Amino acid sequence: MRLTAFTDYSLRTLIYLALRPERQVTINDISEAYGISNNHLMKVVHQLAMSGDVATMRGQRGGLRLGRPAADINVGAVVRRAEPDLHLAACFGGEPGCCTIQAECVLSSVLGEALAAFLAVLDRYTLADLVARPAGLCALLGIRLEELARPEVAVAHG
Repeated sequence: MRLTAFTDYSLRTLIYLALRPERQVTINDISEAYGISNNHLMKVVHQLAMSGDVATMRGQRGGLRLGRPAADINVGAVVRRAEPDLHLAACFGGEPGCCTIQAECVLSSVLGEALAAFLAVLDRYTLADLVARPAGLCALLGIRLEELARPEVAVAHG
């Protein structure tokens, strides 16, 4: 199973924002830190804002912040929203006749169990867990540790 780039960028965007709780961040900041296209990130940020995970503010002093505390952003929920299709095989769609052995096949239930286990692991983690060791992440992303004013992540005001 491979997650889409959209999901990857969604999680990376949230990680970046969680590391900079006291600042408005721009899409360009995130793009430069990860080497990701601004156009791709605009779509990602739009969906994250629609879900309430990210708060956006327009204008000269605008930017992005987390829309809720990092501890309230569940990794499994983010992945479910970002992935358009978590079906591991064609038969997951339930369309009759998509597979010759569908009526007797156990594979679909095995894959379903594996997917449920995968999502259950993701459900055990929040964004706060992903940024629990900020020093190394900040160094790799070019964020100065002085910018981390406090360990918990702020909620956007406004």
